[in-house]
This record gives sequence, structure tokens and C-alpha cells, in this order.
Amino acid sequence: MKKLQAYFLTGLLTLLPIWLVFIVFKFVFGLLSDLSSPVIAPLSQHLAESNPMMFAWLEQAWAQTAIGIVFTVVFILCMGVFTRRVIGQRFISWTEAMISKVPLANTVYSSARKLLDMLQTKPDGAQRVVLINFPHENMKSIGFVTRILQDELTGEELAAVYVPTTPNPTSGYLEIVPVAQLTMTDWTADQAMSFIISGGAVAPDKIPFSKQK
Repeated sequence: MKKLQAYFLTGLLTLLPIWLVFIVFKFVFGLLSDLSSPVIAPLSQHLAESNPMMFAWLEQAWAQTAIGIVFTVVFILCMGVFTRRVIGQRFISWTEAMISKVPLANTVYSSARKLLDMLQTKPDGAQRVVLINFPHENMKSIGFVTRILQDELTGEELAAVYVPTTPNPTSGYLEIVPVAQLTMTDWTADQAMSFIISGGAVAPDKIPFSKQK
């Protein structure tokens, strides 16, 4: 019985990472396919009806999913090239100006824009990836410094720290922590994200758990 339990646990631990990768890829590919389906579906149907012998396979679900993913990836690459040029930057500025006039859309867009900018730049006065005492003083959580603030009364520097949840980093907690209480790390944002998404499995052998005095 113990051998069966050991075999089951070994098989589970082997399949779990593969299953998680499958779930993530299924979600991403499904999203990419849905984005392009309004264009791909009518075009595939038209080609299949015009020449059933050659293009009938285009109406298959797997074919439309594959074409949709390729179409969306190519479109994103083209947008990347376009936005690097002057005319593309002007178009983005015009789009942002239009979005700013819509109250709810402006809030969502500006928040997402600031979060992306936060992950690409480092704020003044603190390391980007830090450890904080959370949920209590004897435990540490990984967080991202999003902004440096000041206490209105004392002038003390405070850090707005976003603490992602595991394994889904898109949800989390926002903590206001004195900069003096932050435990600095030399991790990059990618290393921190790998640590969070993997549930701690992907991590360096040593971390600065004890704050230097």
C-alpha cells in the first residue's frame, strides 16, 4: 500500500507541472484565437464554400484556432513595429487622448499602463523587488515597489508595495511600508515572477531573509 502511495505521489508531482503548463497555454491560445475569430471565421467559411475540395478543412475547429493564433501573433508583431515609428507613436498618443475622455476606460487603461511601466523601471530610493514582513513580522513576502511616498506628518519615506499571490500574480495586496523596513534584494522582476508562479520551486539557494542592520 505504501508503494502505491509513493508511486501515486511521484506520478502526481511529475504530471502537475505539465498540467499547469497545459492550462496556461490553453488559456493564452484560446484568448488569441477568440481575438481573431471575427475575422478568421467568415474568411474560412468563404474560402471553404468557394472551393470545398481544397479549403473544406479550414472550417474545422482546430484549423481556425491555429490560424487565429498565427494571425494574432503576426498582428501583435506588426503593431510592435508600427508603434516604434513616429507615425505609430503619434497614433498611440491620439488613442490615449481619446481614451482619457472616457471615465471608466481611462481608469482601467491608465492603471494598466502604470503597472507595466512600473515593471520596466526602477523607482528612486528603493529596489524594485523587495521582501516585506507580511502577513506578520516573522514571515516574509515578495513584493514590487510601485511608488515612493512621504508621511504627511513626519516626512518619512514610505513605499507602496504590491504583493502578488501564488500562482496567479495578477491578484494580490497593496501594502504601505516604511522604506527603512524593506528588505532589499538583487532579484529582477522576471526572477521574482518565476518564484511566485512556481510556488517557490524556481528560486535561488539563498535569499536575504534577515534584514541587515
